[in-house]
Amino acid sequence: MSSGKSDQGKILVGTASWSDPGFVHRWYPKGMRANERLGWYAQHFEMVEVNSTFYSVPDLTMVERWCAATPDGFIFNVKLHQLFSFHSTAAKLLPPDLQQRAETDAKGKVKLTLVLQEAMIRVFLRSVSILRGAGKLGVLLLQLSPAFSPHKHKLEELEHLIEMLGDYPLAIEFRNRNWVIGEQLKSTIDFLKQHDAVFVNVDGPTAEHFTIMPSDLDEITNPSFAYLRLHGRNARGYVTGKTVAARFNYDYTDNEIAEVAERSKKLARATRQLHVIFNNNNLDYAPRAAVRLRVALGQLLSTPPQTPELF
Repeated sequence: MSSGKSDQGKILVGTASWSDPGFVHRWYPKGMRANERLGWYAQHFEMVEVNSTFYSVPDLTMVERWCAATPDGFIFNVKLHQLFSFHSTAAKLLPPDLQQRAETDAKGKVKLTLVLQEAMIRVFLRSVSILRGAGKLGVLLLQLSPAFSPHKHKLEELEHLIEMLGDYPLAIEFRNRNWVIGEQLKSTIDFLKQHDAVFVNVDGPTAEHFTIMPSDLDEITNPSFAYLRLHGRNARGYVTGKTVAARFNYDYTDNEIAEVAERSKKLARATRQLHVIFNNNNLDYAPRAAVRLRVALGQLLSTPPQTPELF
């Protein structure tokens, strides 16, 4: 199973999460148990992006089970907890001992302090270090809130987190397009290069809404890794959708998959490893699109048949 030609970096393709309801109902074999899904997913892909970590710190035994369920060389990219990404965070989303220590406002939202951030990183990295020890950690993903804008914030506010993560590879996805428009683009890219952080390129809708990042950027800020996340091209859903399924409700056409394959090859020529993640998580659109991309890249010979029944 080849992952790219010698004149380019390795291309790893996967999805954001492996347990979305649409995957369970439409992609996994009928009757498959929850604890068997990751192993089955890993027969189709060499990488997954863990999104549950945005909401809670994974239990150490759970991370050990992830390692046991996947073959050698399988890669997990791990999304950082929302506490780090300037999202308003409810205290109940913190580990129990940190819930006791966190200061909260009248709505039960956490007041972010350096002490809390440092304590949370220590807990978070305990789980991540298990993946790293198993040789299965890709990059950590910081998905910033759209509220993190150049009008109200400075990139330097990210430095303490970058420093605390030390030798862990970090990818940063901006969700406010003002960071990459006009003269600001150079400052943003220079900042990431200076800190060896990976800029997350996106495929998304073409609308000009401030939360929609432009899809025509192919920025490489770290020679070791590049990142491409595909959110689908449904502008209305992206801006007004109230659920993940509504926001990323989009099924890529074969022509669009061919475009993504060409873009992936271009990015891979400028870096050692490219991670391509499908985040169009409605129904089973993401895993099916990811398989089609692997076929277009020559990593798989043909698209597998429709999901079988388990007997």
